[in-house]
Order: sequence, then C-alpha cells, then structure tokens
Amino acid sequence: MKEIKIELTKYPKDKPTDESKLGFGTIFTDHMFIMNYDEGQGWHDARIVPYGPISLEPSAMCLHYGQTVFEGMKAYRAKDGRILLFRPEKNMARLNVSNERLCIPKLDEAFALKCLEKLVSVEKDWIPSEEGTSLYLRPFIFAIDAQVGVHPGKHLMFLIICSPVGAYYPEGLNPVKIYVESQYVRAVRGGMGYVKAGGNYAASLKAQDEAEHQDYTQVLWLDGIERKYIEEVGTMNVFFVIGDEIITPALQGSILPGITRMSAIDMLKLWGLQVTERTISIEEVYQAYQNGQLKEVFGTGTAAVISPVGQLKWNDKIMEINNGKIGEISQRLYDTLTGIQWGDIEDNLNWTTEIK
Repeated sequence: MKEIKIELTKYPKDKPTDESKLGFGTIFTDHMFIMNYDEGQGWHDARIVPYGPISLEPSAMCLHYGQTVFEGMKAYRAKDGRILLFRPEKNMARLNVSNERLCIPKLDEAFALKCLEKLVSVEKDWIPSEEGTSLYLRPFIFAIDAQVGVHPGKHLMFLIICSPVGAYYPEGLNPVKIYVESQYVRAVRGGMGYVKAGGNYAASLKAQDEAEHQDYTQVLWLDGIERKYIEEVGTMNVFFVIGDEIITPALQGSILPGITRMSAIDMLKLWGLQVTERTISIEEVYQAYQNGQLKEVFGTGTAAVISPVGQLKWNDKIMEINNGKIGEISQRLYDTLTGIQWGDIEDNLNWTTEIK
C-alpha cells in the first residue's frame, strides 16, 4: 500500500464560532490532500499538507482547455461523536467514470478513499455539530502540463479540500423557486453531461445568471435536441410526484447519475412506492399541474440532500406546487437520508463509513 505523508500546519486557523452562519463553500480547513501524476510514473507522492495556494504555469493546460473533473461529498458528526461518510465508494467510482471521459488516468479507488478518510481524520475538529451542518469534501483533478496545445495532459494533480458548511440554499428545507431554461443548452448525449466536469458548469452560468435576475434559485434544464424533455437542475437531479407515481428522468448520457438520486430511488422502492426512471416532458409536467395531479417536485444532491420545489416557471407559465410547502414524500426522504447520514437512524443498508 502506498504511503501518505502528513505535514501538519504550524499556523492553525481560528475555527468558526457560530455554526449557524457557515454558509456554503467559503471557509476552508487547515489542510488539503495532494497527489501528482506523471506519465511513466503514474500517481505518486500522496501527501496531506497545509492548505494554501498552489503554483501553476500560465500555460497550464487546465486553464486553457478545461481538462478538470471533481466530486462532492460530506463528512457528518453524529450526536454520539462518530464521524460518518455517506456511500463514499460511489463517489470514487463516479470520479473514475469522469476520468475516463476526460482522458485522465484512473485512480486506485480504494487508495483514493483511504486518502480522503485520512484527511477527514486529520481535520475532524473542523466538522461542525449543529443540526444541518457538515464538512463538505471536494476531490478534484486537473492537467498541469505547461503547454498550449489541445491533447490529454500527461501531468496532473489530484487534490481534496474541505469546507465546514451549512445549508446549500439560503432557503434551507423551504421550497425553492426553479426557472425552466428553454433557450440555452447544457449538455447532449455523447457529450459530458453524465460526468462532473468543470465545463458542464461553465456552460450553465449564463442561464443561472438569468434565473437569478428573475429571482429564481436554480435552472431546470431541458434536453439539448428538442428542448422539451426534462433533464436535471443545475446542481441536483429532479423528481416529480404525479398522482401515485414518482418520476425522475432516465440516465441516458446527458445527466449526472447522482449518489443522492440513487439513494432516493433505493429508499422509495424499499417503501413500496412506485418510482419510475423515464423521459418526461415539461409539457407533461404542466398538464399534470393543470389537472391537479402534480403533487410534489423535489431535487436530490449531495449539497442540499433533498430540496423541495415550490414554484416552476416555464416561459410565461408559473406552477405553484403544493401551495409552496414541502411535500410528504420530500420530507420523509429528507428525514430518512439525513437521519442515516448523521447517525440518528440505524444504517441497515451499510451506506455509511465511520472514520476513526
């Protein structure tokens, strides 16, 4: 097994004293993980070092051609003091799917997970304990070749940084307002929509900016060909409760296979509810709304876990969902998944990993 070198900071930062004001992704811990890749040598020099700037050549390929991928996951502090990760092996497997699509050498998933666990153990005092808080973990990889020329990088870096966080959305578990994007396209089949690549999020910025100008929290993307079939929200997969059926867009290569999405589907099936993965058009959703059959809409993702949707805006049509309140299924999913993540509910599914 490879060695993980550890260099502890000599200048520890002051930790946040008011965990109710953590926000999301603005505070970073004392240390970070780094590992390098060089062609002919493979991945090497795994190390935990003080958090700080990294040095790149202005010609570094990641800055010009976007050969970069990432993951998002969390560490949770249970009431009994245990530190838990939620299905972390799924994140590492998905990171390698992203690596394959962007011609990045694959990681040893077991070793990468060991590195992440070691970093969390070093930074465990940074994990907040107030309800709804956690330590957000951001593994990412990028090409650092000092060359202007379009080809896969031969020299890369793998980093993991940590950030104590509160709720992703300021609304918390209150329903959010979502803007349906009909003009711009984020991804198509055959593209990179199914991986966590920086370019996917760059492609979403224009629509996200327009949504925010109209006082909407996020964008709901339609397919890139016909602009009619629902894909995903900018930072979440999406579910619709229509009558007695719970529908989420099928994975067809243009949307992200979310870990929380997978877990929600597994849980809904365990409860004996009818959950279907299929294509669903925005017109079908609107007709269900008109007919009084659209009971709930919610998003799933690592950052927000479950985010109920209280309003959808599609062109000039505004759909008010469940009177702007969280629905029964959304609430039950949130309570169950977060209960497992924070160790309040017994994990009979072996979804959590304890960090010693």
